[in-house]
Amino acid sequence: MTAPAQIPNPAHILAETMLSRRFGKETANYFSSSPINRLSFLRNDHPFISSALKHPSTKFLLLNKLAPLTRSPAEPYYAKYDELRGLISQDLFDKTEEEMVKDFDSRKTNPTLIFLGLDESRKESNDLMTYKNYSGHPFFAVDVTPQGSEAHQSACKDIIKAMEEKGLSFFQTRVIMTFPPEEAAIYAQARALMDWNTRNTFCGTCGHRTLSINAGTKRACPPTDAARAAEGLPQDRPECNTRTTLSNLSFPRTDPTIIVAVVSADGKRILLGRSKRFPPKWYSTLAGFIEPGESIEDAVRREVWEESGVTLSRVVIHSSQPWPYPANLMIGAIAQCSDAAHEKISLEHDPELEDARWFEIEEVEEALRIGTSDLSAGAGPDYKGGLRLPPATAIAHQLIQAAVDADYFQAEKSKM
Repeated sequence: MTAPAQIPNPAHILAETMLSRRFGKETANYFSSSPINRLSFLRNDHPFISSALKHPSTKFLLLNKLAPLTRSPAEPYYAKYDELRGLISQDLFDKTEEEMVKDFDSRKTNPTLIFLGLDESRKESNDLMTYKNYSGHPFFAVDVTPQGSEAHQSACKDIIKAMEEKGLSFFQTRVIMTFPPEEAAIYAQARALMDWNTRNTFCGTCGHRTLSINAGTKRACPPTDAARAAEGLPQDRPECNTRTTLSNLSFPRTDPTIIVAVVSADGKRILLGRSKRFPPKWYSTLAGFIEPGESIEDAVRREVWEESGVTLSRVVIHSSQPWPYPANLMIGAIAQCSDAAHEKISLEHDPELEDARWFEIEEVEEALRIGTSDLSAGAGPDYKGGLRLPPATAIAHQLIQAAVDADYFQAEKSKM
């Protein structure tokens, strides 16, 4: 069985500053703190992207129906360009973005290739790619899902077969939380962007096919299509507001959600809930989507009241976690009731929860020590308690840990 991954511990967390002394150590959650410099301002610099594609140190993370290619559940496999020659042409980025849009032909299936950035952490390596002031190992994500034209499907199937013959496999699971922290952050970026590209192959305004540009992080609705001319139609597409408003671009989106550990007025109990899909004794923090025109704090209060009937007072933002399923940003909070009268639980509003209850701090502390597990696994063999909690890789765990930590509330008092 694969050991659970640990949460990130980037260098900036260890630095002592006025803010860290006043507010405490920052929490870096799983899927965050990537070692990669995204260099987003160079994504439309095709000489740079083309050089990165061709560099011998470049690593490619392959995704098949969003499942990453792995050596094991704890180790992703990064392919080299030579393993992808049948799918990716080295001249893919030799054209400018303007030329790509002008020459668009919807009959052709181009591989979805996303530039993730440069890993600048290994400065001592002698195989670094250097461009202007930037130096590192380039990373790309590649979709090898067999779809589109017959030629493209055939190339993808050949790659999948070749990889599987090496003993590699595409890790098929609902949620991956077994990679080392740095690898998990790279995967999270790749998966979220690949999922967005897959969902937006057609323009949301006019319904025509779109084109991946900006190294896989934007999509354009081209004004012309060579396929139309081949059918005897005008090459110009019908007018589309996507092209006539602010820009000819569609950008990836991230949906913000709140997740909160709720503390009783006396600070001695934690409110936790369970949904119908949870295994026995498994409880977690409450969560929900932020709605338009709503602050983070207001969303926390609304979701907790809707799901549990509990009314909150003070809300403090604790940390956040990118969640690539498909593209959420989980904004973690600690919140507290002002008095016992507001702690009454009622599940009569939103029926989302099967149960919600107040747990004594001592029981929560014991579960944090030996009763944590993911949804598909049992708690530790020595655990005989009545409460199971999410693992350390989940932001819910970090919020619960902060809520039971007396030092956290002492730090809060020092700010007032």
